[in-house]
Amino acid sequence: MALVLKRRQALQLRKKGESYSQIKKKLNLSKSTLSVWLRNYPLSQDRIKELRDGEARIEKYRRTMKLKREQRFKTYYQEERKKWLPLSHRELLLAGLFLYWGEGGKSNTHIVTINNTDPQVMKFALHWMTKGLGVAKKDIHVFLHLYSDMDPVKETHYWQKILRMPKASFDKPYIKQTKRIEIDQKGFGHGTCGLRIYNSEMKQRILAAIKALADHYSSKGPLKFE
Repeated sequence: MALVLKRRQALQLRKKGESYSQIKKKLNLSKSTLSVWLRNYPLSQDRIKELRDGEARIEKYRRTMKLKREQRFKTYYQEERKKWLPLSHRELLLAGLFLYWGEGGKSNTHIVTINNTDPQVMKFALHWMTKGLGVAKKDIHVFLHLYSDMDPVKETHYWQKILRMPKASFDKPYIKQTKRIEIDQKGFGHGTCGLRIYNSEMKQRILAAIKALADHYSSKGPLKFE
């Protein structure tokens, strides 16, 4: 909890224009920790000019490195986009199976379900369900896990817009008794979204496909689902 509060304080100080050195001194944190927390929050050129020489050099260096990383990523993005897209139907099914292997519900034998806080993950999951598995949107239920200090109406509207799903597709959200403010904000801005399909045969086929992939590439023998 203390680290969560310090991260929040560090972000607030950074947004006020404080340097790494200033924040480090106030919060007693290492520069390596601040580098991770604040890497997406560079100071403006005008603010850097106001700093002392030593602090200004550090901030200029971090700003330059951030710009280089961004440019490098843009190059990689264009190269990988040309390499992989568009996905064939078989490739889409495989991508969805691996997503389900990592994020999908395994225990219930009747429900196909994927839960995540990342809107892009959930948009892909919906695309996989509709275009890959051929499930109609009307047969997909949306279930939200929210915190007690979140507005259910507002968050439902957010996920409606993200997924382009009608309000009728949303089940009553589950409200956790803890508050969002008590956890690290990263990744929990709009709660956890879940997509559900009630189809026993589809669920068994998905698990069977994952097991077949696991068995084929595993050197330790067949994978067992509990």
